[in-house]
Amino acid sequence: MTENIQRLEVQVPVGAVLLEGSLTTPAGAKGIVLFAHGSGSSRFSSRNRFVATVLNEAGLATLLFDLLTAEEHEIDQRTRQLRFDIGLLTERLSGAVAWAREQPATQDLRIGLFGSSTGAAAALATAAEHPEAIAAVVSRGGRPDLAGAALPRVRAPTLLIVGGNDMVVIEMNREAGRALQTEQRLEIVPGASHLFEEPGKLEQAARLACDWFKQYLAAKG
Repeated sequence: MTENIQRLEVQVPVGAVLLEGSLTTPAGAKGIVLFAHGSGSSRFSSRNRFVATVLNEAGLATLLFDLLTAEEHEIDQRTRQLRFDIGLLTERLSGAVAWAREQPATQDLRIGLFGSSTGAAAALATAAEHPEAIAAVVSRGGRPDLAGAALPRVRAPTLLIVGGNDMVVIEMNREAGRALQTEQRLEIVPGASHLFEEPGKLEQAARLACDWFKQYLAAKG
């Protein structure tokens, strides 16, 4: 199927900045998933790229992009502040959603958001701000609790995936789940730590995400 997949390096304009991204579009794509990576990460995150490949093989387009510019990333590596600026990350992700809705190859596709760590909060806040645009959200090892007051306004069906050994984050996800007022599910992957580094655990998380997105992005309306 790989010969029927188009891969492009793109620049996503958001306000005054250009964000580097990788757009992968299978022929006849059923939807597109935008990735909001976790703390201190980038579009080159090996875990998100693995999940994106699983989605591509299932016929879903993906956009992995840098939430921060190169200069901002350097600052964040020193201060660790921008990764927790949920307002900024939400603005960047919302801009990427608007960009995807304007591109000829993706403008007719239903949009899903996949967030990791603090990126999960940005994904949920973006879904709350753009209920007409976002059809599904998946959080992997995420901090959805950081979306705060945005959680009750989320309308997109939301899947929260957490490692079974990540006890603190499990409780944070349960807390966020109680605030959500949309269709939701918490999936705990047994034996997995925060980064799903154990053999086979990231594959399990990717499969759960893939099934969720296929269910909601392929739907009409």
